[in-house]
Amino acid sequence: MGTTTVTLTLKNPHDPTKTVTGQFLVDSGAHYTVVPQGMVKKLALKSAFNQKFSLADGRIMTRAIGSAVVTLEGRELPVPLVLGQKDDSALLGVTTLEAFGLMLDPFARRIYPSKLMLA
Repeated sequence: MGTTTVTLTLKNPHDPTKTVTGQFLVDSGAHYTVVPQGMVKKLALKSAFNQKFSLADGRIMTRAIGSAVVTLEGRELPVPLVLGQKDDSALLGVTTLEAFGLMLDPFARRIYPSKLMLA
């Protein structure tokens, strides 16, 4: 199975002059989008709270949760994010995908609009 990457632009929700653009690996197993530490610093993002996460190997890690305005495929939304620490990779998680009404096709290695329901 291959990998899927997308380009995201992120803005500080309190200071839209602070923006960064980068490649993010689409990870359908990740709940939140993870922003690498360098981008967090450039954007001056602040933590709202800390959250524990279980990794695939069973380890538990704690990471800060914050938010940013994310631009994906020409659309822009504020979304919750993991504020990455040293060596954390840039990942696009399912919360962000779902917020944009998108799904991952792992076989075609692309994202596409999902069927959304209100009820």
